[in-house]
Amino acid sequence: MSPQTLGVHNRRLTDARRLLKSRERRAQGRFLIEGPTVLAEAFETGVEIESIFVTAAAFERSAILRELDQREAAPPIYLTDDRIVNSLSDVATPAGIVAIGKSRLLDPSRIFEEDGCVLVLADLNDAGNAGTLVRAADAFGVSRVIFGSAGVEPYHPKVVRSAAGSLFRTSIAVGDPATLTTASRERAWTVFGLARDGVPIDGSKIGRRAAIVVGHERHGLGRWHEACGRLLAIPTPGPADSLNAAVAGAIALYEAARAQE
Repeated sequence: MSPQTLGVHNRRLTDARRLLKSRERRAQGRFLIEGPTVLAEAFETGVEIESIFVTAAAFERSAILRELDQREAAPPIYLTDDRIVNSLSDVATPAGIVAIGKSRLLDPSRIFEEDGCVLVLADLNDAGNAGTLVRAADAFGVSRVIFGSAGVEPYHPKVVRSAAGSLFRTSIAVGDPATLTTASRERAWTVFGLARDGVPIDGSKIGRRAAIVVGHERHGLGRWHEACGRLLAIPTPGPADSLNAAVAGAIALYEAARAQE
């Protein structure tokens, strides 16, 4: 199946550009995937790809696209010029490849069906931090993440890029503190919040039904505080008054992974 050429005013491109907006991603259940590496991860993990937009130069240098071009069941590949493909990207130096994938979100209650550890992002606004934390969770064996409903959404383009494929290997839900409280109590999970006034995390007993809540970059746990049954702190002997949310979350995930051993 040879790539098809699209003009600047094609409706498929107009529809794809709408997915740069959060409300459109949520309403349509679709999102943008940029670059050959993240696209390859999406295919490997079974993400449903609807279509791919690519420049001629990017098509020639992308092994995965040339391979897909030979498959009968491959999604349609559309060739267009740099300016048009770049209009689907929110980065300064686009890769020349943008695909549309279908979102995969679970009901928050399903996140707690099996024992283990769950990461909760308490309304984080920074998409880079959120994506980095999903990647850290994947690295430490945590395959379930809840995004706070008042923060960045899971399929923001920067979250997708920062997670570097880990988003597609992770069970994702969006919820609020009440949802977390109900779901965790029904199955006797302990919810741990990261806070300065908590007990030191090193040496704390973190069981096999543990949710780790990472607070907002500036406001901490905020409205999620009441949902936390215990507070954990990361000791910092240096003069810095706090840790970046992604750094703090990664340390907590490491400690949680150690506790599961």
